[in-house]
Amino acid sequence: MAPETLKTLIRCVPDFPRPGILFRDITTLIGHGEGFAASVGLLAARLGPAQAIAGIEARGFIFGAAVAARCGLPFIPVRKPGKLPVPALAIDYALEYGTDTLEIDPGAIAAGQRVAIIDDLIATGGTALAAAKLLSQAGATVTKALFMIDLPDLGGADRLRAAAIPAEAILEFAGH
Repeated sequence: MAPETLKTLIRCVPDFPRPGILFRDITTLIGHGEGFAASVGLLAARLGPAQAIAGIEARGFIFGAAVAARCGLPFIPVRKPGKLPVPALAIDYALEYGTDTLEIDPGAIAAGQRVAIIDDLIATGGTALAAAKLLSQAGATVTKALFMIDLPDLGGADRLRAAAIPAEAILEFAGH
């Protein structure tokens, strides 16, 4: 299935989570078996020399775990705080209105392991950059960041590239 067709499977929800935002909802894509399978295949084809996949909670788990399974690679969940049952490595990062935290199990990463980050969407890039820093602190080498959707007007993929992390997306949507 071509990316142009996959784009038609993305639901656009106006004024969510607040007025003026046009939310790109992947629920309709993952609910379409052929479309979801094609999405996983397209992401896997762009993976490069990764030895593991890190998926960012929550929707990055959907695509990341599927790509990891397809490629026979380990999956590393990048979690919201308080979700891991072991002592976690954490990083705080800035959001548009406040801060948030990401955590990983430091035992899930081998020193020098080549890890690709996968998430459903990149907007400003803050969460993906924080995940990359966290993975690097754990000893990983982040090889690439892959997304189903890029909102290029918000500059997130460019911020990753400026940090020497190759970033690619299957689909682009103009605007916010």
